[in-house]
Amino acid sequence: MTKPLPRKIAVMGAGSWGTTFAKVLADSVVDKGTPVQIWARRDDAAAEINDRHTNSRYLRETKLPANISASSDQREVLTDADLVVLAIPSQSLRQELAAFKEHFAPGVVLLSLMKGLERGTDLRMSEVISEVTGLPAEQVAVLSGPNLAMEIAREQPTASVVACTDSETAEWIAELCSAPYFRPYTNDDVLGVELGGIVKNIIALAVGMCDGMGMGDNTKSTVITRGLAETTRLVLALGGRLDTLAGLSGLGDLVATCSSSLSRNNTAGRLLGQGLFLEEVNDRMSQTAEGIKSARAVFDLAQTHKVEMPITEAVVMVLEGKLSVENMAARLLSRELKSEGEQH
Repeated sequence: MTKPLPRKIAVMGAGSWGTTFAKVLADSVVDKGTPVQIWARRDDAAAEINDRHTNSRYLRETKLPANISASSDQREVLTDADLVVLAIPSQSLRQELAAFKEHFAPGVVLLSLMKGLERGTDLRMSEVISEVTGLPAEQVAVLSGPNLAMEIAREQPTASVVACTDSETAEWIAELCSAPYFRPYTNDDVLGVELGGIVKNIIALAVGMCDGMGMGDNTKSTVITRGLAETTRLVLALGGRLDTLAGLSGLGDLVATCSSSLSRNNTAGRLLGQGLFLEEVNDRMSQTAEGIKSARAVFDLAQTHKVEMPITEAVVMVLEGKLSVENMAARLLSRELKSEGEQH
């Protein structure tokens, strides 16, 4: 590692993924003396992390390492933090960053764990970060991959991708989150890594809807495969790379999110497929299903760049009440016949 160890690592967000990734970081740097501090919105959540070393609302009785602490004071958490990990709902990022940036240390590196497009601007999270903070690209990174929080909290082995335009920054972050059960790879295709993590949530909603309607594995496999095809079309149209989509942040994340009962987006889709209204699904979900929030923004981006994304379009129509779940499959199957390799 050519860059020096951070004085402190701050994780902004005490949800399931933020807390789990804080555990990964703490386990990785435990012998290096680097403290990891979580910003929790609620005082009681911070107190539980400090007193019991648990975050039972999201991770049940998973024990957190002793070198993790928490606070509801943003200034306290961000002071002297050379690496700041952002793990908050994507649609609140712009507002939260405006408050966070006042306390950033000089030369800070920001790492986004968020998988969404900002509604209204269609910006990826790294683009929102750059716009709000004015930080150069080499100080902004993203992490994405087949990373279901509860499995990682249980230390079940997984891998992920740290993407940054600057390879030294990506390698620095990878060193800091390399735990015995968590292997990070690096990539400089930030756009491809981010979009893979965004669109897979929408495809997982579609797979969940199929599941909820009682459809079989053939149907779900078809949606996953064609979902990867339309994700790839969008990424290539925007300048990303094909090999990124064949990797952990593309195919890997898509398979995990579409096939696991631990996936929030799969769960939300399944509830919709069982006949619940969107408002009822949102009421039942304890955490944000990012696909619901990002679907319209992704479809708008696709239309702007003249990319055909039929599964995404169908999901948007279901979410906006323009298409029933029952008619979604019929709509997709009635499309014009074509070669599998066509890019439209």
